[in-house]
Amino acid sequence: MRIVAAMSGGVDSAVAAARAVDAGHDVTGVHLALSRNPRSYRSGARGCCSIEDAGDARRAADALGIPFYVWDMSEEFADHVVDDFIAEYTAGRTPNPCLRCNEKIKFAAVLDRALALGFDAVATGHYAQLETAPDGTIEMHRAIDMGKDQSYVLGVLTQEQLAHSLFPLGDTTKDVVRAEAAARGIQVAQKPDSHDICFIPDGDNAGWLAEKLGPKPGSIVDEDGTVLREHDGAYAFTIGQRRGLRLGVPADDGKPRFVLDIEPVSGTVTVGSREALAVDALECVKPLWCGTAPTEPLDCTVQLRAHGDEHRARVTVTPVEPVETSPVEPVETTPVEPVETTPVEPVETTVHVDLIDPASGIAPGQACVIYAGTRVVGSATISATTRVAVH
Repeated sequence: MRIVAAMSGGVDSAVAAARAVDAGHDVTGVHLALSRNPRSYRSGARGCCSIEDAGDARRAADALGIPFYVWDMSEEFADHVVDDFIAEYTAGRTPNPCLRCNEKIKFAAVLDRALALGFDAVATGHYAQLETAPDGTIEMHRAIDMGKDQSYVLGVLTQEQLAHSLFPLGDTTKDVVRAEAAARGIQVAQKPDSHDICFIPDGDNAGWLAEKLGPKPGSIVDEDGTVLREHDGAYAFTIGQRRGLRLGVPADDGKPRFVLDIEPVSGTVTVGSREALAVDALECVKPLWCGTAPTEPLDCTVQLRAHGDEHRARVTVTPVEPVETSPVEPVETTPVEPVETTPVEPVETTVHVDLIDPASGIAPGQACVIYAGTRVVGSATISATTRVAVH
């Protein structure tokens, strides 16, 4: 097959490309330029969008003897990832930009371009496994190295995208990948993994958002509505946050307080006890299914953070219901035109999740990724949570 190997400049994508070459594929390395001014994103080993990374990717491609190109995806990245990140925080939600990047950039814009150029698939250094089911469906499963498993951030991929994807590292541990890179003479064999959000230079999310959005004053209140202090922007807070609240006045019981709720219109941030963070039900929207959507309640597990625990759950998908519309009245002409009807538009499918194992610090905007064993069923965006009833 003709393969595009997405090469970030790290050791994982380099070894993934090498394995695609070993498998006999015709491989072309591609590095994604996600900023028109790369120094506006983090430079050095901590990021994945730096000038240094582009050079590392090119050297890895040279070591493998494969063609190498840089694709400018800066406009798509700004529109679908950076602007979305800002909009979500403005609305009081907590997004995961890595999922959005995988959904809109790496496995949409890149895959679309690759297929248009005559390539068959895109290979990446993500840790996940693909298997073909007896009915021909491509299933995505967790990697064998649970410490590196990245199926959560891939839970946005559809069956069509999975059919044109390769994850050569899913059956491997990180130690093996580094040793393999060193044996191949790839210079990034010991390069540290990237962390944090690639487009925020110093990892200071709140400071970056403050520069983009400016001051938006509001209040921090307790569960009784008592104002504890004023703040400069609700976007500086996330549900479940404990550090950096600077409340000054301790709670009556002396215990730490956590962000429980964010009201974006008034900018009110509500804080309370750790116990008040526990939720046992989720409402989710915008589901994306790796295969067929469940038609019956599904006993499964869900993961709610990129490196979070699995929670036993029951997931119920609301069937798509058509919206009834009235026929458009015909215009009186000669001859009379046929009666036209407005197209029927489906109501957006919603997903209800009952958590058998309650979770804490879950915020709207986060992704709920659904698993049947190790298989990824799909994902949806959390829109609301229900707190555990206190008896």
